Amino acid sequence: MSVNVGRYPDPVLVGDHLAMDFLNSIENPRDASTDCLRDGHGFVLWLLKAGAIDAEDAVRLQGMPADDLDAAAGQARRLRDWFRQIVLPLAAHAHPHVHESDLGPLNDVLAEDNSFARITGQSGDGAHGLQLKRVNRWASAEQTLQPIASSIARLLTEEDLGLVRNCEGPTCTLMFLDRTKAHKRRWCSMAVCGNRAKAAAHRARTKAV
Repeated sequence: MSVNVGRYPDPVLVGDHLAMDFLNSIENPRDASTDCLRDGHGFVLWLLKAGAIDAEDAVRLQGMPADDLDAAAGQARRLRDWFRQIVLPLAAHAHPHVHESDLGPLNDVLAEDNSFARITGQSGDGAHGLQLKRVNRWASAEQTLQPIASSIARLLTEEDLGLVRNCEGPTCTLMFLDRTKAHKRRWCSMAVCGNRAKAAAHRARTKAV
């Protein structure tokens, strides 16, 4: 079953972490037209473009019943809403904490994992040209959430949550993990919100003169 790419907005992949890109899979939470996960095929397309699955996985998933994929997309949207409620307080505090009791929705998804480890070949400078890869069996449409749930779990357990940032653009709702050396990243993208801020500052200076 093919995907009508034109129906879906382009993913905004500025989060510097798959979990943050997942949060940004709806560019504006108040505007449903910016949602990449509006149905199952959109969800699979987003996973592919975000690098969470490869093209072969996407073909297999797109062959699943549309109703099952739509239900998985709905579950993904609910997981995203839960994640936003967790992350927003983290972005507001320098030393955030998440309690285990808050993690039920994530742990429920992780419990459905049906993947296995596999050694595969790789190009580049890896040792002996081999790498250890996690492979999903894709036994059900619900397992489309596994790459996302694993990424959220890694963010919460391996990253400095004090580096979760909101873009400082006055109308921008995008978020990111600040991986810059000085940890002074302010914008989702310098090409978008950064340039808008520069232009606004220039106009203010010109007006003052």
